[in-house]
Order: sequence, then structure tokens, then C-alpha cells
Amino acid sequence: MPIGRPPAQLTRDIARWREDGWHEARDALAAEEPLEIRLAWQENGQPQRKSIAITMRTPGNDFELALGFLFGESIIRSADDVLDISYCPEEVDPQEFNIVIATLRPGLVFDLARLERNFFTTSSCGVCGKATLEALEIQGCDVLAGGFQVDASLLTRLPDELRQAQAVFEATGGLHAAALFTATGDLLDSKEDVGRHNALDKLIGAQLLAGRSDLSDAVLMLSGRASFELLQKALVARIPVVAAVGASSSLAIQLAEAFNITLAGFVRRSGFNVYTGRERIRA
Repeated sequence: MPIGRPPAQLTRDIARWREDGWHEARDALAAEEPLEIRLAWQENGQPQRKSIAITMRTPGNDFELALGFLFGESIIRSADDVLDISYCPEEVDPQEFNIVIATLRPGLVFDLARLERNFFTTSSCGVCGKATLEALEIQGCDVLAGGFQVDASLLTRLPDELRQAQAVFEATGGLHAAALFTATGDLLDSKEDVGRHNALDKLIGAQLLAGRSDLSDAVLMLSGRASFELLQKALVARIPVVAAVGASSSLAIQLAEAFNITLAGFVRRSGFNVYTGRERIRA
């Protein structure tokens, strides 16, 4: 039987660093889980069903999310185009509440080919967090080695260093940024974009062009929160330490823990929270 819908908020024991040293604490986390959106419709009198997208989300209002997605992609024009929307009845613990099926009204015409070109699709029901992490292992992502370390005082300086590198943000106030630093705090490179994922892609892409595909001697600083997708990109690039100005989602922490990435959030001059990999940070 299903264990119930995933919560929107979780808690976790963390280590909090301040100028007087380490403190044990309990932190509230925004939950992050994949949501698979499926379509069901009739074609030439035959029932059809297809997975069209997977998105990371905070659980809750999943039907509204799916309808908004379908409307934004011009699959539907109104709620009347959807006969029924429900969680996946065939799946159990905990996938059922991570899969939404929208059944379209008969005769509705939509461009399925465009969806297939623009969005990641899958026939798998394994969209729970555990299955997502296992997929990374299947793709050949190994656990990161230990040994790399940084000073706690260095991490507290990185938000200011990142802000100084954000030329366009200073002018517009509307961009995310990602930057790479050495273990001694030297800026290797930084990139900006309206999308946090784009900023990191630009940063890693620049390193690839420079001949660096393994960034196991670098620290990644993010201007916003640390999500699963950002940690996934850091894992593929083999970045051992990820620090973020904002919070870390629950699935990002699960990924960091599974692959031995040091993950710090709420990084400020006064300190930061460490969710995983505390051993890489010298206090």
C-alpha cells in the first residue's frame, strides 16, 4: 500500500559553523521530488498513454502543476480539455504520488512530436528520489574521493567574492551566478545567467573548452539555492565541495550524501550550515 503523499518540508540534523566553532543543529529543508507527467488520450479509437516530462518540484499542488505545464505548452486550452487527472494508480510506495496522469478529452488535437523534441521523456515509473540516485550510478557517476579540504573561514568569504565577480548583476540585480574557486580562494572562473542551471552549465562548459573535465580540486559557489539538478551537474564534473548562498533541497542533500560531496548552505560571513561531507572543511 502507498505510504502517503511526500511532504513539502523535512528536517535533518546538520553541523552549523560559526566563528566560535561547530554546533549541532536541526534544520528544516524544502522537500524536492521528481514529478512525472503522463498523457492519456484516444487515437483512432485506441487508448494511448505516454510519459511526456519529468520535473523536480516541491510536493503539493501536483495536479495544478501538471495542468499549468500542459497549458503553457499549448497541449490544452482550458481545463475542459482534461477529462480526468489523477496520480498513477498502478504504482505503489512511493512512486504513486510522484506520477500524474492527465486524460485528454476525445478529439483534442495536440503536437506530441514537439513535446518529444523539447522535453526529457521516459517509460520508467522509477521517478522517486531513490530511483533517481540509482540512475546516476547506472550512468557511471562514481562516489567522489576524499582528501580535498578547505578552510571554514574561506567559505565565509566566497559570497562576497562571487558578488564582486557578477558584473551584470551589479547593473541589473536579476541574475544568478556560479563560480569556481581553488582551495586557497583564488577565483578560477564565474558565469551569470537568468537561470541558475544555465549559469552552472556555462561555467562547466568553459572549463571543458579549457581542457578541464575533472574539477576535483575546486570549490563551487552558487548564488541561490542548491537543488538536485545543480548537484547532479557538480557530480558529473567531479566537484567535491558545493557552497550555496541559499538553502539546500532534500534531494540535493541525498545526492551529496550518496556520492560524498560536501554541501554547505546559507553561507554568510558569520558562518554556514553543512549538510554532508563535514570532514572536508577545516575549522
